[in-house]
Amino acid sequence: MKKKVKEGAPEWLVLFADLMSLLVVFFVLIISFSIQDDKKLQVVAGSMREAFGVQFERRISGMIEVDGTPVHLFTKQPALVENDKDTNYMDEDHTEHRKQGSEANTYDIKKTIIERSRQFVTAAASLRQAWQEMPELVEISNNIQMEESPEGLNIQLIDENGRSMFRQGSAQPYSRTRKLIASMAPILANLPNRISITGHTDSAILRNDNDYGQWELSADRAAMVRRILSANGIPHDQFFEISGKADTQPLFPSDTLLAANRRVSILIMAEAPPIPIEHYNGR
Repeated sequence: MKKKVKEGAPEWLVLFADLMSLLVVFFVLIISFSIQDDKKLQVVAGSMREAFGVQFERRISGMIEVDGTPVHLFTKQPALVENDKDTNYMDEDHTEHRKQGSEANTYDIKKTIIERSRQFVTAAASLRQAWQEMPELVEISNNIQMEESPEGLNIQLIDENGRSMFRQGSAQPYSRTRKLIASMAPILANLPNRISITGHTDSAILRNDNDYGQWELSADRAAMVRRILSANGIPHDQFFEISGKADTQPLFPSDTLLAANRRVSILIMAEAPPIPIEHYNGR
């Protein structure tokens, strides 16, 4: 009798095909897990950097955020977390009783620095809100830049091509500039920080028949800003320094003729807290 030949593929071929399919699925899973989401990684990495006080980027922001704004690098101060007084007696003993002399004031100084940073953030938000509620300032929104730095909160009024904050070669501001400066006064007057105002120019030669130059122009523009702020509620003793730097500190050193080099900087100073008398008595 003839043996019946089985129809179809051999059994080993079916098993081999199933094995290959499983291997393909396995490698696809490996590849899919290895593809990382860059945006999610940046968010996680940024959170870790800020949590541990690592260097991070901070953009110089105008009244309206735009792409391409200059980027500066700062080191963020790690946030302090206050201990619960009822949780651990040893922690309370360490912070309250063991520190003596200059170390006894470290905690208070750090709290002051954090509180000062919060004041700057609040002031910047209040200024931004006030400006957004003034439709006449929309056209000069890109002329306003705010930046928090180790020196304090720096508010800059910057010229652009075809849109200046002051009349050409003059310390007289345009009406929109005057309104802008006046709107800052109520907010800045509520801060305990002193104010430093500095005028800057580009390197273009002023055309006039006398010796009036960049030094005089930059100083006069700074003095004009102080005058407007003072007339709108900022006390005289809150001003620390009014100066003109001419073209010695350009915003763009590679092109000193750029309009953006003409600016007035209003610095809300981040001054160190006063050292208590006990510090000297403890020496």
